[in-house]
Amino acid sequence: MEFYVNGEKIDVSLEEEKTVGDVLKSFEIMIEQNNAAVIGISLNGEKISAETFDEHTKQPLKEDDTFEFTIVTHQMIFDSFKRLASLFKELAIQMEQIPVDLQTGRDKEVSTAIKNLADNIEEFCHIAALASIFDDYSEIKIQGMFFKEFFTDFSKILNDFEQALKIHDTVTVGDLAEYEICPRLIEIAKALENLV
Repeated sequence: MEFYVNGEKIDVSLEEEKTVGDVLKSFEIMIEQNNAAVIGISLNGEKISAETFDEHTKQPLKEDDTFEFTIVTHQMIFDSFKRLASLFKELAIQMEQIPVDLQTGRDKEVSTAIKNLADNIEEFCHIAALASIFDDYSEIKIQGMFFKEFFTDFSKILNDFEQALKIHDTVTVGDLAEYEICPRLIEIAKALENLV
């Protein structure tokens, strides 16, 4: 029997476990004790989904079973948020620069900044969703709002930004980048920097 966590093979000694469910329960207890959470499980290369979970747990263990767990730790979330705080500060500077870049024909810089914005916001939303697994991250506020509220508001601005980009309205793109997106990125960075 083989066990992998985030792609790394680990040594596990089984005690009383007889079924796949017994192994999953033991592993879950061990993970929780280490301030982590399981976000994905595969058995013999097959992903165990919420729909197939009960069916898999009843299976007896076999000598050649391979368990693969994807986990996230509290520390991983913290480190990701700290890295994103730094990225958002840099992005805020890029967003503030967009009107000047547009006026001076630096389209490549504008494209790079917009791609970075999209990538980093997507990553932030992914990390924020994972962070919700841990209670102490559920209280984080940006401008006095919880993540969900903040991003409901921010999404409207990002949608306007996207529409302005599609119709090549460089004045609106510049204004939104400098006066709406930049300040919000700074607020996100501040909130993430203040995590303890």
